[in-house]
Amino acid sequence: MNYSNKSRSKFLLIMGAFLIAGLSLLYTNQLVHKVESEERTKVKLWAEAIQKKAKLVKYANSLFNQIGSDESQKVRLWAEAERKIVDPNGSGNDLSFPLDVVRNNRTIPVILTDESGNPLLNLNLADSVKAIQNNTAYLKSQVELMRQEHKPIEINVYKTKKEYLYYSDSKLFTDLKVVLNDLVESFMKDVQTNASSVPVILTDSTQTKIMQSGNVDTLKMKDSVYRKSLIADMQQTNPPIEIELPDEGKQYIFYEESTLSKELRYYPYFELGAISLFIMLAYFLFSSARKSEQNRVWVGMAKETAHQLGTPLTSLMAWIEYLKSKNVELTDEMEKDVKRLETITKRFSKIGSTPQLEPYDVMDELRETEDYIRTRSSQKVKFTLHENPDIDTVALLNPPLFSWVIENLFRNAIDAMGGEGAISMDVSRLENTVIVDITDTGKGIPKGNFKTVFEPGYTTKSRGWGLGLSLCKRIIEDYHGGKIFVKHSEINKGTTFRIVLKTQPNA
Repeated sequence: MNYSNKSRSKFLLIMGAFLIAGLSLLYTNQLVHKVESEERTKVKLWAEAIQKKAKLVKYANSLFNQIGSDESQKVRLWAEAERKIVDPNGSGNDLSFPLDVVRNNRTIPVILTDESGNPLLNLNLADSVKAIQNNTAYLKSQVELMRQEHKPIEINVYKTKKEYLYYSDSKLFTDLKVVLNDLVESFMKDVQTNASSVPVILTDSTQTKIMQSGNVDTLKMKDSVYRKSLIADMQQTNPPIEIELPDEGKQYIFYEESTLSKELRYYPYFELGAISLFIMLAYFLFSSARKSEQNRVWVGMAKETAHQLGTPLTSLMAWIEYLKSKNVELTDEMEKDVKRLETITKRFSKIGSTPQLEPYDVMDELRETEDYIRTRSSQKVKFTLHENPDIDTVALLNPPLFSWVIENLFRNAIDAMGGEGAISMDVSRLENTVIVDITDTGKGIPKGNFKTVFEPGYTTKSRGWGLGLSLCKRIIEDYHGGKIFVKHSEINKGTTFRIVLKTQPNA
């Protein structure tokens, strides 16, 4: 009953701990999902912003190209107007429009040269140049720069006479180009180092060559197989964003959820593991402290019992010697009981201290304990010790403690058989161990209780303390370094307990 209550309390305690852990995990999981949802929203907003900015860059580039085309057209129109003005055969024509075209060019820097490259006319150069317009060397250097920027326009003036018009981009066009470059650079920076820590990869139109990447493992990115796998995973997670940049053509942005989102997804499981580990550690420490306290109480009681038995035992031994001197009968059996009490006293006195193990024959100890229990048990209980003289049955023992174990097993077997049945003992040897099997014909033990029977407090008797088998386990495993367990049991057929003992190191 006590063991059942203790087991129920343990179960309720563990269930309560896991209930608290479950509620904590549920609440944390909700928070994680909320944060993860917000993180996904940020990633979505980032992707939308990137798409809009990509459209803006594309539109700005288109507008920039249109302005460049318009300026080129203006220069060609200016060249045609210049040709008409200097055409000797066009004196009768209306020159107001060509003159307006020439005069109205106030933005595009131009230099008109003859066939030999000598400057004839220049417009819209820098203010500092206006002061030195007659500086032919400087003007020729500007012509060379313009030649590198744009192909000169050839003007047929008269028959074989030609002039050449050199021009460069206007200040407005140049400023717009700077703005466009800044816009592209800002766009690429936003893609590579985004506020949401989104892993991104920018590829060319073939989606194989990586142009840039951000928030990814740079060392792993050196592996072509890893890069290909990562791009495939990103493409499966989100469709790539198509962009078109100046002088680069069509490109694709691949991205996936942020590292924070991934970590948040697994956080509840880490928390559950940490809580479970803490619960198990706390339970282990609590159990260890409780067992340590029980051990101290057990040792104290055992030593006090041995001390209390000492005085009357000495007196009994004196009385037996006195009765022997008077030739009183039955003193032999009385002496055996007194010696048994002396043995029990030694057993209790050894609890809590490390017993001395010495080589003893297990068969001798079994015979001695069997003889003592047989004379004090019902005649309906049959004891059988199977002997094999070819087997070395010497093991490291402490005889008083080992006989205590055998005595407990015998008494439990007699109780399980209801005072009627058979108890057999088999001894064998396996490598450096001696094995003792004790079998009864009692009511048996359910398979689910094979380990439970050794727990302190477990008993099927109405007046039992449930300490016998617990004591046996402590003596065999803690003091002798061996093992004791239920080898086999069938309900209403019987049970076999097995004891494994160590032999001498050189045996």
